[in-house]
Amino acid sequence: MSRETIINILLALLLLAIPFSASAMGEQFYVTLATRITILALAAVGLNIALGLGGLVSFGHAAFFGLGGYAAGILATHAFNAEPLLFGLQGTTSMPVIWSVAILVCGLVALPIGAISLRTTGVYFIMITLAFAQMIYYFAISWPAYGGEDGLSIYVRNGFPGMNTALSLTYFLICYVVLMAALGLFWLLRGSRFGAALQAARQNATRLSAVGIAPFNIRLVAFAISAMVTGLAGALFADLNRFVSPSMLSWHMSGELIVLIILGGKGRLFGPVAGAMLYVLFEFALGGFTERWQFFLGLILLGVVLFARGGLLGLLAGEARHG
Repeated sequence: MSRETIINILLALLLLAIPFSASAMGEQFYVTLATRITILALAAVGLNIALGLGGLVSFGHAAFFGLGGYAAGILATHAFNAEPLLFGLQGTTSMPVIWSVAILVCGLVALPIGAISLRTTGVYFIMITLAFAQMIYYFAISWPAYGGEDGLSIYVRNGFPGMNTALSLTYFLICYVVLMAALGLFWLLRGSRFGAALQAARQNATRLSAVGIAPFNIRLVAFAISAMVTGLAGALFADLNRFVSPSMLSWHMSGELIVLIILGGKGRLFGPVAGAMLYVLFEFALGGFTERWQFFLGLILLGVVLFARGGLLGLLAGEARHG
């Protein structure tokens, strides 16, 4: 068993132990904090498929995070108000149904965005994904039916069959299981022939084409899968806060997800988990002392980029750089 595998297991156990310990001490705030870490890690796992495996620096994944959130908010609102959606379809408060809708919507939106964006490379790809995300962001702001710039409240937490999701610890466990499933998906993709082709497209697309594999198709599928995982995280995030805001669609959110991956380790299995834990820790610990806590986080990020290219996991595993 490698050193990084041991670290991954310890991180998984630590994330699971925090809310149980906090709940036993009656500190529900820390359960919510652990849930926030879990959901942000899930969103970053989605981006890590595109960025870590495919080298696709997307600055528009906030669009999928926000779309997943709005899917949850809109369905729950229509169920609460007993108002039909399009074509007479009813709203719902069932998490599995909401997750399915969020995943489907994000996948369908990601396909045309990816089909256009992937015809560019480098900084042009970054800017065009950002442009698409901003288009969706401004559309949400100008959509008064669902709160516009004021956002949309979810009056009750959506339900999961056989579980009381109103309990903080129960909701954490749901999010934790989903995160572990997403990490399992990432692990399977990375070790599959598809993952090998995706990483080959990142390193040398011309050589991949020479053996009869179209890099464009591989990247497009990876981009869509990445968007769907991030959209699922958005639906969970909306349920956690019982509120959906256009800020979920903002480019700041996209930047935050990239920071999580860089901090934890790009392309590493538990990189998003380590990055999310470090990010929320700094947000909570330093946020109480200064409003400019991002300055200190920026210094750490600079140090990671210059001296620990493998991120926190690479540093703990004794590697100077990764990939």
